[in-house]
Amino acid sequence: TVASWPGNCVSLPADPCLTVIPPCMNEADRFSLEALRHIHKQLDDDNDGGIEVNESVEFIIEDMKQHQTNKHSNLHREDQHITVEELWRGWKISEVHNWTLEDAVQWLKESVELPQYEKNFREFKVDGNMLPRIAANEPSFMSMQLKILDQRHKQKLNLKALDAVLFGHPLRPHHHWLKDFVLMISIIIGVGGCWFAYIQNKSSKIHVSKMMKDLESLQHAEQSLIELQSRLEKAQEENRTVAVEKQNLEQKMRDEINGAKREASRLRELREGAECELSRLKYAEEELVQVRMALKRAEKEMQSDWSVPEALQMWLPLTHEVEVQYYNIKKQNAELQLTVAKDEAEKIKKKRSSVFGTLHVAHSSSLDEVDHKILEAKKALSEVTACLRERLHRWQQIEKLCGFPVVNNSGLPSLTASLYADHSWVVMPRMSVPPYPIAGGVDDLDEDMPPIIPQFTSPLIRPPLTRNSSVCRSRRSLMSQPSSLSPDPDLLSMASAPLVYRPDGDDDHIFFTVERKGYVIYSFSLYILIYLRFCTW
Repeated sequence: TVASWPGNCVSLPADPCLTVIPPCMNEADRFSLEALRHIHKQLDDDNDGGIEVNESVEFIIEDMKQHQTNKHSNLHREDQHITVEELWRGWKISEVHNWTLEDAVQWLKESVELPQYEKNFREFKVDGNMLPRIAANEPSFMSMQLKILDQRHKQKLNLKALDAVLFGHPLRPHHHWLKDFVLMISIIIGVGGCWFAYIQNKSSKIHVSKMMKDLESLQHAEQSLIELQSRLEKAQEENRTVAVEKQNLEQKMRDEINGAKREASRLRELREGAECELSRLKYAEEELVQVRMALKRAEKEMQSDWSVPEALQMWLPLTHEVEVQYYNIKKQNAELQLTVAKDEAEKIKKKRSSVFGTLHVAHSSSLDEVDHKILEAKKALSEVTACLRERLHRWQQIEKLCGFPVVNNSGLPSLTASLYADHSWVVMPRMSVPPYPIAGGVDDLDEDMPPIIPQFTSPLIRPPLTRNSSVCRSRRSLMSQPSSLSPDPDLLSMASAPLVYRPDGDDDHIFFTVERKGYVIYSFSLYILIYLRFCTW
């Protein structure tokens, strides 16, 4: 377009701001129009003066890197061929053109997300009418005036400005409340699942730790029972040794008694065969002294001796053996429970070593079952230990009162054959016995344990001897010392009782055995006859 003036041959190009409708109103409109012409040239690939739909779609996809192909409808509407003037008119009536400084700053912070350039926008008073210059990416305007030197920020600001100038105000993305709700529910479920898994894992660890402590306590109880059983066997062995020594001592006493009888018979024969009355009198006096001493001893023994019936001496060992059989059955059941509990605990340990073993153990009922089995085994071991403790104490008291061994006996078959001669009776252990009321558990078993093996006192006497006899010894009597205590505080074993000699004048230590009762009666009658003859002389 050229302007012709009358009388002149020179023609000048027309001002673009005057050829468009609406015309440019100020310098800012002039810069905006130049920027829009530059943008139109970018979109018009075939340079036919108009922007077609396919050119808009290609520009959106390739240059703006967006895939919303329907955005071109905001630019074209029903016009399939957009010229520069149409692009200018559309820009002048758009909402973005009328943005104020605050609207441009808000767009910079929210849509472009470059709030660091807010100060530059305010200093240069960038409003909506200046956005085409940013969209056209004017080097002088972007670098010199807005002072944006970062190329990435320039490119981002350029693309956002193109979007706003060509397609209008950027719409806020529709808020999907359903997605937010689903996301919130997912987060809650995830946190709840993690919390539940943590609680279950912690509870499983606590339960397993408690089960391991119960298992260790059970093992300690088993070890205590084994130690107590070994001490019992040791005490029984010592008791058998003491019984053998007692039998040897009794045999020695019987030999001495027989020797005393022979000495008395020899004295009597000497007295009867003596021709001299004086020698007979001397022998009679010696015999009277012996008889007097024997009578004193017999009197002492009759006052202190108490004889236990022989039938009771057989029934008590039989009762003890039957109770031992019942105890062994109860002990075997406790050991079986212990073995089962140990096996189950080992299985739990193996399961925990696997990848999902802890969760599997936590969600199964095996922990409760194993814990219950461990507690039952521990309770059974405690009952067996208490039963053993009570039995040892009771039979120790029975042996102490009766004065004869009950625990060390000839055995159940021999006792049964002796007491049940008709074989119609069958000795069977009882199947159920109420728990023994013994206070204390396995841990305090070793405290205040009474002695197991009673101390037996074997009554001993010295046979009557003459002064001139070849077997005559210095006057002395045998006295058993107190039995020695075993180093174990729970068990009291009787060692061999050493003998100590005391003078004859100490009559408090003279005892007489049951075997010599007949001899005492005979000697007493003999003493009466001699005394009568002595009186007649």
